[in-house]
Amino acid sequence: MSTEVTTGLTTVVAPRAPGRRRLAGLRRLDPRVRRGALSWVALLVFWQLGATSGRWLAEPLPWVGRLPAPSDVLAAALVLVADPGYWHSWLASGGRVLGGFAAAVLCGVPFSALLASSARFRGIVFPVFELLRPVPPLAWVPAAILFWPTQELSIAFVIFLGAVYPIVLNGLGGARSIDPRLLETARSLGASRWSIFRRLLLPAVLPALAVGMEIGIGITWEVVVAAEMISGGGAAGSAASGGGLGFLIWSSYVGGSYPQIIVGMISIGIAGYASSALLRRIGARLTPWRRESVG
Repeated sequence: MSTEVTTGLTTVVAPRAPGRRRLAGLRRLDPRVRRGALSWVALLVFWQLGATSGRWLAEPLPWVGRLPAPSDVLAAALVLVADPGYWHSWLASGGRVLGGFAAAVLCGVPFSALLASSARFRGIVFPVFELLRPVPPLAWVPAAILFWPTQELSIAFVIFLGAVYPIVLNGLGGARSIDPRLLETARSLGASRWSIFRRLLLPAVLPALAVGMEIGIGITWEVVVAAEMISGGGAAGSAASGGGLGFLIWSSYVGGSYPQIIVGMISIGIAGYASSALLRRIGARLTPWRRESVG
């Protein structure tokens, strides 16, 4: 962009100042991006001022004054990213989440289909399912450690419990949302079972299953952190050898390295956000008709 300046009979085109060009570029950004960036900047400024309030006030501010400052967290993060054990912890937690979540999908999807298709099976199994569902996954940790031969299997079992319930309930809800008259009409018109499944049941259930998986993957990251804290990092047993992000947080707390605790929490948030975004993208690819109906 430029500015025209007329001097006598001559028109001089002057370039716009760099500051104005940057401001114009910011204005062209999506308003949601600008609002999100502004909220992050405000949070970091408030956090930095609150965490260092003890230096410029008689007493530090309550709660936020006890937190490590973002500058200290950044310094701890720079040290951690250079440590191979930090990335081993990422791999350990990610592998446990992936294993437990995959088992939940493989068991939860057929189980929800059986509950939806057979009233007799649902009447026998669903009351027990509903009785166990309110039990928090972490309440199973002591029993899982006793029942399974290794700590890795006990952690995977607890992660499985965290993910399987939302998958089953969402799949069952999607199947129940189908109008029975549509099924009866399809059968009366001579549609085969495979055609009914592919053209009627699958499009109705897939969006609900995608939502259940997205909820389940978020719960798995919550569960794996607590399970790693309680079990001592699984088979690795130390943060340096990759005991998991949950054990990294716990060992940082025991060692008094509070900035590392915040780094571990941010790492879990990034992992959970990336996992949910990936499943959201996969769900959108598998259900293109849903995007068209919303659009």
